[in-house]
Amino acid sequence: MSRPPFLTLPASARAYRLRTARGEFAVHDARPASAARGTVLLVPGFTGSKEDFIALLEPLAAAGFRAVAVDGRGQHESHGPRKEAAYAQDELAQDLLAQVTALSAATEDPVHVLGHSLGGLIARTAALRDPGAFASLTIMSSGPAAISAPQRARIKLLIDALTVMDMESVWQAMRELDPPEAADESTPPGVAEFLHQRWLGTVPEQLIVTGRQLSEEPDRVDELAALRLRVHVLSGEVDYAWPVPLMDEMAGRLAARRTVIEGAGHSPNAERAHPTADALISFWRDVS
Repeated sequence: MSRPPFLTLPASARAYRLRTARGEFAVHDARPASAARGTVLLVPGFTGSKEDFIALLEPLAAAGFRAVAVDGRGQHESHGPRKEAAYAQDELAQDLLAQVTALSAATEDPVHVLGHSLGGLIARTAALRDPGAFASLTIMSSGPAAISAPQRARIKLLIDALTVMDMESVWQAMRELDPPEAADESTPPGVAEFLHQRWLGTVPEQLIVTGRQLSEEPDRVDELAALRLRVHVLSGEVDYAWPVPLMDEMAGRLAARRTVIEGAGHSPNAERAHPTADALISFWRDVS
């Protein structure tokens, strides 16, 4: 799971609940000191939350972009029902479009959308449903179809556990399976407890359904390419969920900008925030 490097919001940001036509969603909203160049919506991945983007907020706001990171339905501080149908991919895509509508209401300008991992699949579905709502789409550490076979096996184990165990028991079982280096002393103060509380705050049905989506996602790259939407494919140098060559190929099929962040893995937003922000800012400025 993504691990934010710190938890303190920058002075430019505030936490609140964004009201939309499909309910309220917990967000971190960072605003530039002067008129914004545009608004960007940051959509987290599987087991993630808005905090995964916390290190991007200040550099994006300093570059003139309003940056809004969101907890999706059933993630961390955004409420969600205890029924699987609520987390169908189209339902989550409609939530994303409602968030975009709420954010663009003041300016009437399209919003740049970034989806990380699972968030990339949800954002792609939303773009296919209403491409005019997006100023651009950035697909971060997310591939053309289902995740790799080893990760599908891990997800199946997690889904099986979630169907018979409570969230705390699953958390403890996952910790027992962690490699020794996962418990090293480099974890910033408070982050380990945050990860635990975030896990407990996530609705298990959300994890079950979206885990299946990651394992069963079809290839929809050609559909997305047909929209002629401006797309940016960004990843780290290595990725355990989707092999990097697959993302290279996807970028070619989309005629997309391609960025590889040196020294980063599956979460360049948290692992190498400043070069990631620089790449995002360059793309959004070109689109604008």
